[in-house]
Amino acid sequence: MVIKKLKGDGRVRKHSCVKNMSLKVVKFGGSSLADAGQMKKAADIIKADPNRRYVVPSAPGKRFSEDTKVTDLLYKCYELADKGENFSDVLSEIHSRYREIISGLEMDFSIDEDIKTIEENFKKRFGSNYAASRGEYLNGKVLAAYLGFPFVDAADVIFFCADGSLNKEKTAEALRNTLADKEYAVIPGFYGCGADGYVKTFSRGGSDVTGSIVAGAVKASLYENWTDVSGFLVADPRIVKDPESIKTITYTELRELSYMGASVLHEDAIFPVRSAGIPINIKNTNDPSAPGTMIVPDSHEEEISAYTITGIAGKKNFSAINLHKDMMNSQIGFCRDVLDVLAENGICIEHMPSSIDSMTVIIDNAHIKGNYDEILTQIRKRVNPDDMYVEDGIALVAVVGRGMCRTRGVAARIFAALAHARINAKMIDQGSSELNVIIGVNEEDFEQAIRCIYDIFVTAAKD
Repeated sequence: MVIKKLKGDGRVRKHSCVKNMSLKVVKFGGSSLADAGQMKKAADIIKADPNRRYVVPSAPGKRFSEDTKVTDLLYKCYELADKGENFSDVLSEIHSRYREIISGLEMDFSIDEDIKTIEENFKKRFGSNYAASRGEYLNGKVLAAYLGFPFVDAADVIFFCADGSLNKEKTAEALRNTLADKEYAVIPGFYGCGADGYVKTFSRGGSDVTGSIVAGAVKASLYENWTDVSGFLVADPRIVKDPESIKTITYTELRELSYMGASVLHEDAIFPVRSAGIPINIKNTNDPSAPGTMIVPDSHEEEISAYTITGIAGKKNFSAINLHKDMMNSQIGFCRDVLDVLAENGICIEHMPSSIDSMTVIIDNAHIKGNYDEILTQIRKRVNPDDMYVEDGIALVAVVGRGMCRTRGVAARIFAALAHARINAKMIDQGSSELNVIIGVNEEDFEQAIRCIYDIFVTAAKD
């Protein structure tokens, strides 16, 4: 047996060297570790269940609405350093933030040497990836010391390929080898080691991805993602007042909602655990008894939403390129040629509704970057349409739910709700899986469209 003493409560626990327990990987977001009080909550949660063995922390987030995240302070600090300007005041502010956390935890622990190393490496221009990663690195060291867990530097176990993608095989092997003799460990999120040997980060929110990678590598039974909300909601609470929570959602449904704007979980965090069939539980650090949302494999059939739909999400800032040409359906390669022009200009398409003589391509305005005239000229030369025009100010609303394919009249109810609210549906798209329905509306109707769809499927079902 292994005897392990956990700092903070003086308790001694016994754990078998044989890994036969229900292993959990737990990730805590920045708001869950923003100050000493929040870190104590996280530690209590970890200690409450001995199966919570591998911990992935984010950098300290905002303590109050006007506060600045540590990661943003680090970006600011490195920007000054890269310009050759004095960055000592900002670095001192970062150091003070961690000293405040350590003091609040009543720990005999110092990060002074780490701060000195960061200062030296900033002067050596180690790069913005290195700078951004130090928030997780320092928070990981503090949390590991407080828990009495070993600290594992993510740069030693998370690896990227030369093209910036995750080196899955090398990472999985490194994690398994490193954690094989560690019953517990803290592995900071958000970063790893690039192919050039320097620190490389994921995109913002990448600590979710690190937690998922660790869970997949150690074949965890559950990946708990702790944040400041009690799971996913059926709709955005900024649009719908007090929306219902989602108890269970499949990976595919989550992917659809995340892509369309639901932002509780980084969408790339799905794939490492999805392939291993590991469920994810989104939990609230400030309300740990709440069940949260369970994200399960697509084959999971235990609980279909009581409201037919699982969730509603959407995004603004889309445009439609509308093309018309008589006998378009008999012109071989017409659609292909239009898509080739977009592909040559690095533009992804969102949706492509069509009829026998017309087609519409929905694109995200962010991909155009003021290049409309050139792209339209290329399309005109390639396919010579009879008419072509661009329509801006389009929003897309996604109604998602695996229960929709089992319920008659879902689309009719959606359009009845929109018609009752005097909202015109400019585009309709439904996949063959019947998992989701995408509706294009004018941007000024976006919020009202979400509210009326929520009302007809959720509010009406409760009445």
